[in-house]
Amino acid sequence: MKNVIRIFAVVAIMVLMSAESVWAGNDRRRGTSGATELLINPWARSTGWGSASVANVRGLDAFYSNIAGLSYVNKLEFTYTNTMLYGGLSGLNSGASINALGLGIRVFDRGVMGISLMSMSFGDIDKTTVDSPEPINGTFSPTLMNINVAYSHTFTASIRGGVNLKIISESTDNITGSGFAVDAGIQYVTGADDELKFGISLKNWGPAFSFDGTGLSFSFVNDAGNSMTAEFRAGNMEMPTCLNIGISYDFLFEALSQRLTFAGAFTSNAFLKDNFAIGVEYSLLNMFNLRCGYIYQTDVFNADLRTTANTGLSAGASIDVPLSKKGSENPTYLTIDYSYRTSANLRGTHAIGGTFRF
Repeated sequence: MKNVIRIFAVVAIMVLMSAESVWAGNDRRRGTSGATELLINPWARSTGWGSASVANVRGLDAFYSNIAGLSYVNKLEFTYTNTMLYGGLSGLNSGASINALGLGIRVFDRGVMGISLMSMSFGDIDKTTVDSPEPINGTFSPTLMNINVAYSHTFTASIRGGVNLKIISESTDNITGSGFAVDAGIQYVTGADDELKFGISLKNWGPAFSFDGTGLSFSFVNDAGNSMTAEFRAGNMEMPTCLNIGISYDFLFEALSQRLTFAGAFTSNAFLKDNFAIGVEYSLLNMFNLRCGYIYQTDVFNADLRTTANTGLSAGASIDVPLSKKGSENPTYLTIDYSYRTSANLRGTHAIGGTFRF
């Protein structure tokens, strides 16, 4: 009981410390934060049901949904996911793609360390200026990247918690910006078969950052005929802090080891509209998984007032292939995940990934 009180006390303190940035936010502040790529889920498994798995996420997908779920890594887990955002390079719409790598290792009897890398690219973009608006000045390639280092701990059979430190880097050929943020989360499970789960996570809490580089400078000739160089002063941008609260329930059936899970989550965004996510997942023989979900926000059905390219619907599938002999003390699995997210006016987002679990 003492451990439970301590864990909830820590989370409560962090929520209160971030209250000004989380709860004071509204849609009028949309577009004023930085590092908004942190709000994009790069993992194929959890995006298949609308990122609703705040309460029951397990493994390396926890880097996005709730870092407490990292504690479910058995011994070692490695994953890679490629996401073609809004059609990606093949879609000829956005040219954006995301590559995400993750590694989790159990370092203590109850503790798991993890590291992940998310890199987002947009292909080659033509350089244009006011004086030369035609695409004859070469190209540039923006890159957005964040590195995560996390630790998750199993406090009791019912309580798990974790902390994640993320380093953010954004750059073009002549402008760079960097910063850092912290995630924290807990999960609580209860029931005869741990079928009922609750989760809460605070994400992207950190100081503001700004850009610097030669791209902010410009040359001009003053009234005296002298050539001079000046520099624009870049403003500070806050982190896109958000608070997630989730719940899930498993319906278990002995025949063919079937499971039907319903999950829901609420996300309070400091710089965007709040989101409500619901998802359902069906599992057969602990090998085959189908899932779908929906993320709702205000005006998502109104094409004139919608403030997101995503229309909310998502679906996905997974297959867990055992690579070790049946009955092995240390089973090894290869998991293949796929998800699809719908969008308006652009082609949908495809994500495919693979995970080795030892």
